[in-house]
Amino acid sequence: MKLDEVIISEIIIKEYSRKLIRNLDLDVGIVGGGPAGLVAGYYLAQKGFKVALFERKLSIGGGMWGGGMMFNIIVVQENALPILQEFNINYHKYQDNYYWANAVEAVSTLTSKACQAGLEIFNLITVEDIMVDQNRVSGLVLNWSVVEMGKLHIDPLTIKTRYVIDATGHPSEVSRIVAGKSGISLDTEEGIVSGEKSMNAEEGEHFVVDQTREVAPGLCVAGMCACAVSGGPRMGPIFGGMFLSGKKAAELIIPKL
Repeated sequence: MKLDEVIISEIIIKEYSRKLIRNLDLDVGIVGGGPAGLVAGYYLAQKGFKVALFERKLSIGGGMWGGGMMFNIIVVQENALPILQEFNINYHKYQDNYYWANAVEAVSTLTSKACQAGLEIFNLITVEDIMVDQNRVSGLVLNWSVVEMGKLHIDPLTIKTRYVIDATGHPSEVSRIVAGKSGISLDTEEGIVSGEKSMNAEEGEHFVVDQTREVAPGLCVAGMCACAVSGGPRMGPIFGGMFLSGKKAAELIIPKL
């Protein structure tokens, strides 16, 4: 049977448009497609909530693809192994409390399992602003990433959310928008993003989980963003804290939905 190029285009345009329309009103909007965002999306979708993830880059997975310094191996400590086991990600023991996994397998498996659970993923989309209603984060303002890159003057579109998870990593982009232009103070000592400190893997791995929390009405932080917002240290290519942070973010939000 002959293939018709116009029908191929029609399928892509219609089905993407339907997907976007389905996600204009969300229970949870996740910004950032790294490990914390993917894990949070998986657990929320698994519970039947309407959740979508927005990633500005072409690829999902954040910095996990490159492991450490482009050696695509990641390290995970023992207390995060149940998450690897749940996702059926292969891992290997190096010594007590040190386990390693293939970064490519970890990213691709997290992404696949999250999609199969019902998480909708939109890549190549930038969150350029938020919506605020009665001093609460109530939605996201979206544009194509190429619009931002090209410095084009094109107005965005908006979606409604009951909760937002900022999983944008080191830049903590959504939290900075909230603190900088919404009139809402973050739940930090200064009311703004405190800023990330230098490397300390031991302290950072505990800090990222402890500080995964709601930092403004309707806004939860997860992953490296939690460290940056609350002033914790970075921890490098060990990812157990990222996985546990994503799960904790979902568990914090679920009862509130």
